[in-house]
Amino acid sequence: MYERKLPVELECGLHLFMEVMNGKWKINLIWCIYNGIKRPGELHSKMPKASRRLLDTQLMQLTNLGIVTKTIFDQRPSKVEYDLTVLGLTLIPVIEVTAQWGESHRSVLEPLFQKKD
Repeated sequence: MYERKLPVELECGLHLFMEVMNGKWKINLIWCIYNGIKRPGELHSKMPKASRRLLDTQLMQLTNLGIVTKTIFDQRPSKVEYDLTVLGLTLIPVIEVTAQWGESHRSVLEPLFQKKD
């Protein structure tokens, strides 16, 4: 199991937020679940560049933080679904504002990330 080398700094709300959202795919996972994509296979197909293991790890972290819930249905074949909790739903306005900021500044920022030939 991974053990942190540096202690988590939680002295301000921004650091706490960054700890919760730390992970490349967490915002995408939250957004997809919010938009009705709840099954692990569907989530993976929406993010094919992410490994299934990584998505499962980040979903587990979000579950442990109380951002999402995991429901395992008692049936064969097995069925799992994820849903946002009340706490998880409070992140949606933050994600929307962040996305709007990105769109508003796309023309300035996008060229900086494009590969140069």
